Amino acid sequence: MEAGAGAEAEPLLRPRSWRTGRGLWRAGGGDRSGAGDGTGADNDLYINQAVVFIEDAIQYRSINHRVDSKSLWLYRWYYSRTCQWILSLTITIILALAFVEKPSSLTITSDVRYRLPAWNPPCGLTESIELLCFLVFMVDVSVKSYLIGWEEFWKNKWLVAYILTLIVSLTDWIVSLSFFCTENVRIRRILRPFFLLQNSSMMKKTLKSINSTLPEMASVLLLLAVHLSLFTMFAMLLFARTKDGQQDKEWVVYFRNLPESLTSLLVLLTTANNPDVMIPAYSKNRAYSIFFILFTVLGNLFLMNLLTAIIYNQFRGYLLKSVQSSLFRRRLGIRAAFEVLSSLKETPANAQQSHVSTGALLRVLQKVEMDFRCKQAIMRSLTTCSCDQLSAVQFQKLFEELDKDAIRQHPPSPEYQSHFMQKMQVAFGHPYFGYVGNVVALANIVSICVVLVMDADKQPSERDDYFLGAINCFFILYYLLEMLLKILAMGLKRYLSYPSNRFDGLLTVILLVLEIATFAVYKFPHPGWRPEFVGLLSLWDMVRLVNMLIVFRFLRIIPNMKFMALVVTTLLDLVKNLRAFAGILVVVFYTFALTGIMLFKGAVVPLGNISAVNTTYDNSTLQCGTYEQLEYWPNNFDDFAAAVVTLWDVMVVNNWQVFLEAFSRYSSPWAKIYFVAWWLISSVIWVNLFVALLLENFIHKWDRRCHREPLSDIEYQRTVELMFRDVLEEPTEEELMEKLHQHPHLQLCR
Repeated sequence: MEAGAGAEAEPLLRPRSWRTGRGLWRAGGGDRSGAGDGTGADNDLYINQAVVFIEDAIQYRSINHRVDSKSLWLYRWYYSRTCQWILSLTITIILALAFVEKPSSLTITSDVRYRLPAWNPPCGLTESIELLCFLVFMVDVSVKSYLIGWEEFWKNKWLVAYILTLIVSLTDWIVSLSFFCTENVRIRRILRPFFLLQNSSMMKKTLKSINSTLPEMASVLLLLAVHLSLFTMFAMLLFARTKDGQQDKEWVVYFRNLPESLTSLLVLLTTANNPDVMIPAYSKNRAYSIFFILFTVLGNLFLMNLLTAIIYNQFRGYLLKSVQSSLFRRRLGIRAAFEVLSSLKETPANAQQSHVSTGALLRVLQKVEMDFRCKQAIMRSLTTCSCDQLSAVQFQKLFEELDKDAIRQHPPSPEYQSHFMQKMQVAFGHPYFGYVGNVVALANIVSICVVLVMDADKQPSERDDYFLGAINCFFILYYLLEMLLKILAMGLKRYLSYPSNRFDGLLTVILLVLEIATFAVYKFPHPGWRPEFVGLLSLWDMVRLVNMLIVFRFLRIIPNMKFMALVVTTLLDLVKNLRAFAGILVVVFYTFALTGIMLFKGAVVPLGNISAVNTTYDNSTLQCGTYEQLEYWPNNFDDFAAAVVTLWDVMVVNNWQVFLEAFSRYSSPWAKIYFVAWWLISSVIWVNLFVALLLENFIHKWDRRCHREPLSDIEYQRTVELMFRDVLEEPTEEELMEKLHQHPHLQLCR
C-alpha cells in the first residue's frame, strides 16, 4: 500500500514544457536519448493506462480511478468476465433464496385448500449461503472503494449506501441466528434488491431518470387525486341512503362510506369494475349513467393518457441526458488514452502538437478487450493510414467505429461447378421457395384446426388419431426435405447464420425425432389407431406435443412480413437492450412481495377454517364476484412465489377490486393502501415508462426503415446508447480537457 501511495504521489505523465505560440504542453525531452529501465517502465505504464482507458470508453465506465501499475492490474481483474460473472451469480443466488427460505415456495400448488406443508430449510443452511454472499459483496465494495480512492468514495452515494446496506444486513443476520431463525421480520430480505441495483450502471441511470420524472408525474397524479376526490363526494351525495331500502343497492354495495366510495371509483378509473358499479343506479334511472361515463372519460381517457404522454416526454428527455453523459464518458476515455500515449518516449520531441504513433496504438489494441469487428476495423484503418503519427482528432475519429451499428454479414453461398447444381441452387435459394414453405405450414395449421374442431366433443376412446398422425407424418417429411434443400442451396454456414433458419431447423429436427419415437413405440398410423398407453407419454400426448411444435413453427412467417418483422425486432431489442427496466421491475416485485408476506402471510384461510377469521356469510352462500366465489385461493402471500403471482394479477388490474376487498376483510381495511401503492408504482408508473420506451424504440426503427434500404445479407444491431446517437451532441475539446484536469489520480501538466 505504501508503494502504491508513493507511485500516485508522483505525476503519472511527465512534465511538459510550454511551446511559444502554441496553447499546448509538450513532454520535456531532456532525456529522450536515454533508454534506461525507467523509460521502459514508464512506457509500459502509459500503455497499460491507455488500455484501461479505452476499455472504460467501450463500456461507458468512469475513468476516475487509480492508474498506478498495481491498481490497473486490480482494476482489469475486477472487471474481467470471471469476476463479473461471480458477482452476478452471487446476486442471483441471494435473490433466489426467497424461494426456499421460510416460508418456502417448494410446493406443487399455492392453493390454501390443497397445499401440503412445504419443506423449510433447517436454521443455518440459507444463513450460511447468505454469509458467503455477504463476503463476496464486502470484497466487491472494498475493491471499488480502493480503486476510486477514499476521497471519491465519500462523494459516491451508491457506495456509501452499499456499506450501510451490508452493515444492516449483517446485523440482522446475527439477530436472526440469535433467535434460531424464528423471527418473522427479516429486514435484510427487503434490502437484497439493492445489490442488484448498485451493480448495474444503466439501472442506476434509469432509476435517476425515473426520480427526475417524478415531479412532473406528481402534478398529474395530484390532478387525478382531485378528480377522484370530487367525484367521490358527488357520488356520496348522489347515491345517499334513502327511506326506500329496495332502491339503495348502489349505496349498499359501492358507496356506503368514504373509503368504499373512494375504492369503487378508483377501481372504475382502471375500468376493472365497469359496468358493475353503474348497474344498480342505471337500472333505476338511465340518467345516472352520465355520472359514470363523465368520470371515466375525464379520468381514464384524458388524465391517464395525459400521464402517459408526460412520462414519455419527460423520461425520454432525462434518458437522453443520461445517454449524453455516457457519450461524454466514452469520448473522455478515448481522449485520456491519447494523452497518456502522447507521453511515450517514441513521440517526437520537436512536434508542435501532441501526437501518438500508430505503432503505440497497435500495441494498445493488441491488449484491449473489445469487439472483434471493431478492433479489426480500427487496425485496418491504421494499416491503410499513410501517416505515422496521429493527432487528437484523428485518434478520436478512429474510435468512432465504436458508435456504429453492429453489422453482421452472412457468409456467401457455395459455388457449384455443375450446371445442374447451379440450377438447383437458384431454385431452392429463391425467396419464392420460402413462400411455398409458408403456404405448406399454413395448410398444416388449417388441417390441425379442422381435426381439433371435429374431435372437440368426442371422448378419448372415440377419437381416431389415424388422420392426424398421417398428415403430420407427411408435413414433417416435407419440412425435412425443405431444410435439406435450403442447406444445399445456401450452404450450412449461411443457412445457420439466419436466426429464422436456426429456429426452423431446430423445430424440424425435434419434430422428426418425436415422429420417429412415436412410430417406434406405437407403430405406423392406420385406421382405428388407438393403441394402449406405452412408455412415458400416451399416443395422444405425443400427437399433441407434435401439433404444438408445428403451431409454434408457424412463427417462421414473421421474417417474410416486413411490418410484423419490424414489430418483432423492436420487441427483441427491448429484451436485449432494456434490461435495466426489467431489473427495476424485479426490484419492485421483490420488495413488494416480501412486504406482502410480512403483512398478509396466513391471512387467507380456506372456508373449512372460516371461523378462525372475523368473516361472516349469510346462509353459507357466497356473494357473486368475491374472492371465495371466484376461487382465487391460489392468489395469496403465504410464500414468495405465490406473492409474485398475486402482485402480477393486481398489476394487470383485471378484477383487482377482488383482492382489495378480500385482503381488507381478511386482515385490515388498511390493506388497501398496500394494493393501491402497488397499482400506482407498477401499473401507472412502470407500465407507462415501458410504453414510452417501446414507442421510442419503435419510432426510431420506423424512421430508420424509411431512410435505409434493407439489405438481405446485412443485419443491423443497436444498443440503447446508439438509439439516440443521431441527436446527441459531441463534447468540445475544452470540456474534455477540463474534465481530465479534474481527474483525482491522473496529473496532466498541460
